Amino acid sequence: VQLQAFGGGLVQAGGSLRLSCAASGLRFRSYRMAWFREAPGREREFVATISRSGSTYYTDSVKGRFTISRDNAKNTLYLQMNSLKPEDTAVYYCAATTVVNTPIAPTDYGSWGQGTLVTVSS
Repeated sequence: VQLQAFGGGLVQAGGSLRLSCAASGLRFRSYRMAWFREAPGREREFVATISRSGSTYYTDSVKGRFTISRDNAKNTLYLQMNSLKPEDTAVYYCAATTVVNTPIAPTDYGSWGQGTLVTVSS
């Protein structure tokens, strides 16, 4: 299984970015996918997850600003991030799991991408 996240960068507060995660070596449509993030000095935290059928769940701090989506035909996961805040600055990771409920712990996910850095300036 290989997950490759990209699309990070430097953006001003209030701006937008779209992250992508290209998946290979797995039957993408059979996996629940998620985004996590890890800020300097902090533990990796859950951001959003999307089920095989497209149901989504977000952490409270990003609700209404971030949108997770998937394109099973392209084996790609996305995270559209709008109204970005300096506190969104982190390395963002995509992850995959076969767990069918709504897992939000990093230990629930067995496959991880390498991370892409998002920096939001004030």
